Amino acid sequence: MSGREDEYDYLFKVVLIGDSGVGKSNLLSRFTRNEFNLESKSTIGVEFATRSIHVEGKTVKAQIWDTAGQERYRAITSAYYRGAVGALLVYDIAKHLTYENAERWLKELQDHADSNIVIMLVGNKSDLRHLRAVPMDEAKAFAEKHGLSFLETSALDSSNVELAFQTILTEIYRIVSQRQMSGRADDSFSPSGSRVVPITVQPTQSSGKQGACCQNN
Repeated sequence: MSGREDEYDYLFKVVLIGDSGVGKSNLLSRFTRNEFNLESKSTIGVEFATRSIHVEGKTVKAQIWDTAGQERYRAITSAYYRGAVGALLVYDIAKHLTYENAERWLKELQDHADSNIVIMLVGNKSDLRHLRAVPMDEAKAFAEKHGLSFLETSALDSSNVELAFQTILTEIYRIVSQRQMSGRADDSFSPSGSRVVPITVQPTQSSGKQGACCQNN
């Protein structure tokens, strides 16, 4: 039975980005393990988890990467973004500064990631409606301006978490399958002769462990 879990048609690397404390790790654990930790601490280095979903009759395996948002970990960005075909740019709806910093994170994506990366803006902690500091209309306008999809989620009560990941993975799948049908295979999205998007893990990272910690000096 365990071998069946390793069977998939596509493998997509999706990165979580945004300020520290916005709930990236809990979005990851809620989607991949249906867990939430109220006392989760800031991630140190990088960790990733996987989950397979079905999209239009195909099995898509998502490899979701999470990193700390603090400036001191910026050294890992190049390896972190390499091979990523999707990104969830996360902010906290109760902390306006985390939303303001979305523009900087977007620029970092443009500097480091593939130009075709699919990006979704995610306003997390929607359960804190009484503390809302970022109006939904404002975030929607920002997303539209930059060509991003947008959702508000709550890793705490699970609201829209499944939908956010399903939406971005479906969008990536459709881009990849359309390119294959038109014969315009792109190295980052659809390598020739393969239906699996390549994922590069730096030698400094231990890919054998989920939750592996890495930090470049």
